[in-house]
Amino acid sequence: MLGIGERHELPTVLLIDDDLVSREVIATVLTLHGHLVQTASDGAESIAFLDSNAFVPQVILMDTQMTGLSGLELIRELRQRSKAGIYVISGNEVPEDLLTASDGFLLKPFGPEALKKLLEERAPQPEVTASDPTEPVVNPETLAQFRQIMSESTVKEIYAAVVTDLKKRRGALNLAIAHGDSDEVRRIGHAIKGGCGMAGAMQAASLGAYLESNSDKLDNCASAVRDLSAATRKLESMLEAEFPA
Repeated sequence: MLGIGERHELPTVLLIDDDLVSREVIATVLTLHGHLVQTASDGAESIAFLDSNAFVPQVILMDTQMTGLSGLELIRELRQRSKAGIYVISGNEVPEDLLTASDGFLLKPFGPEALKKLLEERAPQPEVTASDPTEPVVNPETLAQFRQIMSESTVKEIYAAVVTDLKKRRGALNLAIAHGDSDEVRRIGHAIKGGCGMAGAMQAASLGAYLESNSDKLDNCASAVRDLSAATRKLESMLEAEFPA
């Protein structure tokens, strides 16, 4: 396994190639760029590495023409054992079925920049989260300031209005997501961010900001709307605790 000076933000690579020279050159280039690399001389050896769980690749580079296990059969075996992106490498054009089964293709010989570009596309991305569950439901400083300048009943009315508004906007968000209307999701998210931000409703405001900036990712937005429901319930619980009837 090669990993001299590896940078841990770069994807780990399993390189499968039965040609010794190609294998060593590619592995060296990868290592010099900071990747942690495991090499295999054929399909069977690569399967053995994956089955051992001693090495978990994020990217697999595999030659398309090897003796023994290769091509579509090898891709199927790799898919069963790994979630890594699988890229085929070859000195010839690759059949359409291999291109379809894989995640990409590099024609040999390829330079370091082509390889770098390919692998950067698979670099691990930071997990995107819609909200921090440890974030306060309401900013205590904002609540204290409201209580200094307003009556308790007025403060309660403000937060009750926020809850009512969030429930209406949640329904509008679900409708917009169902219709694939990213612009409407962005608009509603902006409104939630602004209104809840002014009221110090921190969790809801964060979710509004998330919806505004991620409106093109409707699956993620649907999850954020579910989080918004939870944030709304927490705000209702805060109302009951802070302003008992």
